Amino acid sequence: MIARLTRLAPGYDQSAAFPAESLRAVHEAGLLTATVGEQYGGRGVRTAGTSRILHTLGQGDPSVALITAMTLNTHARQAAAPHWPEELYTRVLKESEERPVLVNHARVEPELGSPARGGLPATLARRTADGWSVSGRKRFVTGAEGLDWFLVWATTDEPEPRVGTFLVPGGSPGIRIAEHWDQLGLRASGSHDVAFEDVEIPYEHVIGLGPYGPAAEQDNRAGAAIHLPLAALYLGVARAAQSFFHAFAHERVPANLGHAVARTERFRRTAGEIEVLLSAAEQLVFDGAAHVDAGDASYPPELALGARVLADRHAVRAVELAVRLLGNPGLARGNPLERHFRDIQCAPVHAPQEDISLLAIGTKALAL
Repeated sequence: MIARLTRLAPGYDQSAAFPAESLRAVHEAGLLTATVGEQYGGRGVRTAGTSRILHTLGQGDPSVALITAMTLNTHARQAAAPHWPEELYTRVLKESEERPVLVNHARVEPELGSPARGGLPATLARRTADGWSVSGRKRFVTGAEGLDWFLVWATTDEPEPRVGTFLVPGGSPGIRIAEHWDQLGLRASGSHDVAFEDVEIPYEHVIGLGPYGPAAEQDNRAGAAIHLPLAALYLGVARAAQSFFHAFAHERVPANLGHAVARTERFRRTAGEIEVLLSAAEQLVFDGAAHVDAGDASYPPELALGARVLADRHAVRAVELAVRLLGNPGLARGNPLERHFRDIQCAPVHAPQEDISLLAIGTKALAL
């Protein structure tokens, strides 16, 4: 499957088309539903397993891995604390047996920015005779073109407004996808803007509805269960870059040298630095994920945030080192390293971003 993703990735990167064929491969491998809870008949893969899955998928195509991550996170949260309407979630699982069923949150807004930095959503859910009518605009909705369900964060129009996540089926009348995603990296992730114009949903298709407060502000409420797997995803990108770097080092034989550049001290030293960066980061991430799954009380949320910060830094630095040493070949569009370099720049972008993470870690450290 990874070979298939690797083969398809350059084309999707160039066209920025929705990676439907690659996601079918992930579905056929049973990975899109790996985190479905055992109480629903699923495998119940948890943080460590999810990290391994995304690390592997990240080596093939990080855009596909990121779309997959959003669906895996949805199932993981449902397994840990059931909150979807039972009949609706049963329907999602039934359909997932036959085809890829993709789910993702729609939270970021043009005016608000990332909810991780606080603020009330402008997207409005208005009560109707039969349910809710949802209107608003969201940004950076990963996988937008292929989503079966948009989990739309919105404010109600009630006298005392509440905030909740409204479950909107993809393809509903009133949904308009604005294909504004034209980024340097993760070009095939399809993280487009989405407009919801009086989209009608049943009354019971809402979760977490309640007063606005600190809990509603958090963008990634699943905490370590999403931070560590995302870090693993980008470490997968860095490992793919490392693989190309190694292949180049063994295949490149300059005429004036007479042997592969892999034998030179310069390449061996850089290869060593890249390996130290990645192996150390992977140990932080995978060991942390194991602690989370074990419910280890000595592993507080700040450690997961710290592991994510360091892993992102190490992954970006490792790819940068490979590109610098290869020079022009490293930036040539015909080589995958150029794509890996662009993709790895997306690692620090996901909420909570580094400054928010460091603020939380530092606040806790000073309090201690």
